[in-house]
Amino acid sequence: MNTSDRTLILVAASGLAREVIAVERTLDRYGRMFLVDDDRRLWGATIDDVLVLGDLNHVQARDADLVVCAGQGRVRRDIVTRLAALGVAPDRYPAVVHPSVDIPVGCRVGGGSILLAQTVLTGAVRVGRHVVAMPHVTLTHEVVVEDYATLCAGSSLGGSVLVGQAAYVGMNASVRQGLEIGPDAVLGMGAVLVRSLPAGETWAGVPARPLALGVAG
Repeated sequence: MNTSDRTLILVAASGLAREVIAVERTLDRYGRMFLVDDDRRLWGATIDDVLVLGDLNHVQARDADLVVCAGQGRVRRDIVTRLAALGVAPDRYPAVVHPSVDIPVGCRVGGGSILLAQTVLTGAVRVGRHVVAMPHVTLTHEVVVEDYATLCAGSSLGGSVLVGQAAYVGMNASVRQGLEIGPDAVLGMGAVLVRSLPAGETWAGVPARPLALGVAG
């Protein structure tokens, strides 16, 4: 049983928060964990035995580390902006890395990022801040994943791929080496990207093509 006096607050009572709770219980880094969420209906409830304290203002009253657990990158970005306005400094966000994940020498993972089970990083991979990589994501040599991006389960990025800020790569999608996925772009699940995806666009299919309407993934 952990006797640490360290506290972790998970922001957003989501499915991703359940994933982080499970990882942190395995890592055993914190003596206490709490949740905060804007949804009043959740206040006072527990999720996997972790109490939902209330809204984001509760982060001011506690000297605690924080992990933002919203599933969408743009939402994580908005929450971090709100927390900054409340005085939360960037150094309060630890990375959460499942113990099955190896971070080789020369790879970097930014604060607030979440790497779940069996994520693979090879050589010189750079993962920004508040990135989420779901299980079995593969990041090969010199991949760069910018802040707030989301990589869904089973997605694979070839060497030197650049994933822009708050972009979304759907489950089991594949990206050919050397391509770029622009900021806020969406690549649908199962898609195969063979040319770069411009910022803000949604593509899907094999090979991936632009979608006129809707959001894939």
